[in-house]
Amino acid sequence: MLLIRSVLFNTAFYTNLIIRMIVLSPIYFLMPRKAAYRIPKAWAASCNWLMAKIVGATFEIEGLENVPQGGCIFAPKHQSAWDTVALLPYQRDPVYILKRELMWIPLFGWYAMKQRMIPVNRGARGKIMIDVMKRTREEMANGRQLIIYPEGTRRPPGAEPQYRYGIARIYRDVQVPVVPVVAHWGLFWGRRKLIKHPGHFKVRILPPIAPGMDPDAFYAHLLETMERESDKLLIETVEANPQLPLPPTAVRRLAELKAQTAA
Repeated sequence: MLLIRSVLFNTAFYTNLIIRMIVLSPIYFLMPRKAAYRIPKAWAASCNWLMAKIVGATFEIEGLENVPQGGCIFAPKHQSAWDTVALLPYQRDPVYILKRELMWIPLFGWYAMKQRMIPVNRGARGKIMIDVMKRTREEMANGRQLIIYPEGTRRPPGAEPQYRYGIARIYRDVQVPVVPVVAHWGLFWGRRKLIKHPGHFKVRILPPIAPGMDPDAFYAHLLETMERESDKLLIETVEANPQLPLPPTAVRRLAELKAQTAA
């Protein structure tokens, strides 16, 4: 049954994406940028609906009141393709720093350009990075939310953290609050996994970290806060969903946490 539901979901997911792009793209490109965001936002909401109705995987969000009204940086844990779209319906005007190659993809790249996403050559230095940061500050000044995954790439639930220092440099240069976000999407929609698992879990938006800290102190504080809260939420998620098959990283981390509690 899990296989059938997962295949049905994958089919519905891509069919939904293709049909919306074909039907709505002409409207999207004629609309003003902020109004046009309603189209990808509605698509993201439909993805969450498909996960709920076909797979049986649902989530609730705690801490929306922690999101500042002005420009800020969202810093979520990144475990799954799902977490790249699932929160879009709850974000007012997000912006991403993307590797420039993604901007060359037909339709996707055009959608991204319309939303003023910020392309970057990952090997770039000097003036190019100065220009990227200038663009980022401009978007933050317009009240947008910059989405940055502190670990840079998807990591399985419970995996040893591998945070990158880049977020500390951006925090120093942009001078806006950073909002950590933790959740264990990967237990339900794993990286490069066909099977999707039913269940219910929480996404926790933590209190923002105010601008102005020393970058090294900020980096240490962000890592400690996110990993502590992620561990708590891992325990809660597994206890609330005992049917889930756990990846080895989660099994190992839960054993470590249990041993720490016993000590």
